[in-house]
Amino acid sequence: MTSPPAQPVVSVDHVVKVYKSTCAVDRISFALPPGSVTALLGGNGAGKTTTIAMIMGLVTPTEGAVTVLGASMPQRRYQVLHRMNFESPYVDMPKRLTVRQNLAVFAALYGVADVDERISELTHDLNLGEFLDRPNGRLSSGEKTRVSLAKALLNRPELLLLDEPTASLDPDTADWVRARLERYRHERGATLLLASHNMPEVERLCDRVIMMKRGRIEDDDTPGRLLARYDRQTLEDVFLDVARGRAEDREAAQ
Repeated sequence: MTSPPAQPVVSVDHVVKVYKSTCAVDRISFALPPGSVTALLGGNGAGKTTTIAMIMGLVTPTEGAVTVLGASMPQRRYQVLHRMNFESPYVDMPKRLTVRQNLAVFAALYGVADVDERISELTHDLNLGEFLDRPNGRLSSGEKTRVSLAKALLNRPELLLLDEPTASLDPDTADWVRARLERYRHERGATLLLASHNMPEVERLCDRVIMMKRGRIEDDDTPGRLLARYDRQTLEDVFLDVARGRAEDREAAQ
């Protein structure tokens, strides 16, 4: 007997978001199956941040529906917030608190039962030991990235939302972060949604790419199929084709 298909972790159904006279997201739809790693790409103003904010339940859609782990967002977000998390280098933690104190506060917010044990596990896995009791404001950018990743993994999330997770990092630290994300995904079967401008990172981590432009989804496929369809060698070239309208120009010329 065939098992029924797994319910999507995230479902975005004909979603529109309008701010006054600006349409930030224009009737987009997609679903993320369990265990998938999806990139959400687009230039500045494409609608990526607004889309992620609606998935997190921070912004209410003007039209359409967002469902996360079976809960309607934002109406029922408190039913599932403990099962998801968010990581971004642009969101800083309180500078005067130590790393340990910050992690303890966020662990309490996410309802982590075994706080000390979980912080100890992450300290070992992410090499936090040498600065665990240092104030957050005295950390280097690479150290802050490790702490941000630890915060994102505190509650062992089923859904992990990532906004430019390796921005401004040196190649070695960026590679370290990607390796930890890959390991976490394989160990936990977690679903990841990644917003990034780093195309090699997307090619390495993601099995699907959703490309946005002016609030709409311009394309949605695997990295390999996108490269073949646009006849390009890298996702960066595909991204530029979509962002600059070169794909439409080629089609019109044919």
